[in-house]
Amino acid sequence: MTNWVYPLGTATDGTWDVSIGTSDSSLTVDGWAHTGLKVATLTAGADVVLPAAAEERIVVPLSGSFTVTVAGMECKLNGRPSVFHGPSDVLYSGTGRDVTISSADGGRVAVATAPAGASYPTRLVTAAETPVELRGAGNCSRQVHNFGTPAALEADRFIVCEVLTPAGNWSSYPPHKHDEEKDGETHLEEIYYFETRVADGSAAPADADAIGYQRVYASDERPIDVSAEVRTGDVVLVPYGWHGPAMAAPGYDLYYLNVMAGPGPVREWLISDDPHHGWVRQSWDAQDIDPRLPFGS
Repeated sequence: MTNWVYPLGTATDGTWDVSIGTSDSSLTVDGWAHTGLKVATLTAGADVVLPAAAEERIVVPLSGSFTVTVAGMECKLNGRPSVFHGPSDVLYSGTGRDVTISSADGGRVAVATAPAGASYPTRLVTAAETPVELRGAGNCSRQVHNFGTPAALEADRFIVCEVLTPAGNWSSYPPHKHDEEKDGETHLEEIYYFETRVADGSAAPADADAIGYQRVYASDERPIDVSAEVRTGDVVLVPYGWHGPAMAAPGYDLYYLNVMAGPGPVREWLISDDPHHGWVRQSWDAQDIDPRLPFGS
């Protein structure tokens, strides 16, 4: 059976902490074709290089600030202390361009990718430009940074965003799917890259283990059954099926970077809710957004 869950350390490749689905990944996943992710931890002054390829890329600082050179053009990304400190500058490279990422002070950086044919201009999306959405309500409240969605970024194939969920809340909920092309739904693979932390103001001991959980289950005859405990650096792949919730355990905040792309004719996130649970959306009308949001305010 294909492995859809990659705890930290199981998808490494050279200097990369994570390398899945990209043009230069040594790790191959059966049935995975439309999205990729690389994550690196750089020491001060170090760099990583991605050769030119027929894939589009977006560079996302997770902690620290970075200089990114795309086909000889240099751009500085003002980062953040961590993913829980609000949006960061990000850089879209376009396709067929070599990318070098360096950091004067060190940090952790992600690169979301997707095989692409059409070429779009390299573009900096600053933290100030990033659309910040507060989605859901009550204990389904979460914060979404929509820097790589169709409304915010001109690109060929992928849709990229990041989601922050306060301790004890559920996100990616109600469970939903996007695994076929039909009216009201698009076929998209999805990558979840997770980070966790002890929630602000908690009285956690020094050895607290910041955890979250991710659920994926079958929507048709194709088998998939994931109930994964996740921590910083873990990756869950969603090739098809209902997915959600992504659960932030009490005491621990949860972050995930989402990368989506598929074979369909349009770049659009259209979903179908699991009919057993879709009614939950209507319950939000009578609830307020969690007052702990937004992060980084």
